Amino acid sequence: MHDLQAAFMLAASLIYTGDADLAEIIGLSMSVSLTAVLAACVIGMVLGGAVGVLRFRGRPAVIILLNAMMGLPPVVVGLGVYLLLSRAGPLGVFGLLYTPTAMIIAQTILVTPIVAALTRQVVEDLYEEYDEQLRSLGVSGLGLVRTLLWDARYSLITVALAGFGRAVAEVGAVMIVGGNIDHLTRVMTTAIALETSKGNLALALALGVILVGISLLVNGAVAVFGGRSGRSKHD
Repeated sequence: MHDLQAAFMLAASLIYTGDADLAEIIGLSMSVSLTAVLAACVIGMVLGGAVGVLRFRGRPAVIILLNAMMGLPPVVVGLGVYLLLSRAGPLGVFGLLYTPTAMIIAQTILVTPIVAALTRQVVEDLYEEYDEQLRSLGVSGLGLVRTLLWDARYSLITVALAGFGRAVAEVGAVMIVGGNIDHLTRVMTTAIALETSKGNLALALALGVILVGISLLVNGAVAVFGGRSGRSKHD
């Protein structure tokens, strides 16, 4: 019990004093996750918006596939990216394995289906509500997708935040493609796993507290923007 109390006190000290190693790990985690979510939003929101509005052969199958891919196993994604980026893989020549770029690629693949599937549902609901009005204004095709994406911007912020929450908590895929290399690819989740196995509970606890804090902030932001989205629909 005494050792556990000491670990909590040391963890609090690391956070309070802004420990350099702690700050470096948090900074890399945020950089990797934010970049991955930005890329996923660019791809996923356009894809989801198009699927939500356009009617084409095979659309039900695409929707099923998007929904199914929301549950992609992270270790399988990590393995797939590893095979692509390894020296024997098709992209091995770029030397991206065990770099932050490889981690961003893995997180982008994981988050994009989530963003696309949620965006598709949001846009489709708006399309059903405003279909006749938009048709009377002569809005169609890509212009229709763009208009609905803008109208759904508050809901899409919550989609992006959900994607960020998924990315920042990821451990399996980034461990495989990043290697958890100190001062290079060590992020919060992989550092917590490593430091716990080493018995360094203070750093693991400090990172855990920060990660939980980020999760609470993300969920709070989702609630705020979700409320704005609800109000905007009734305005």
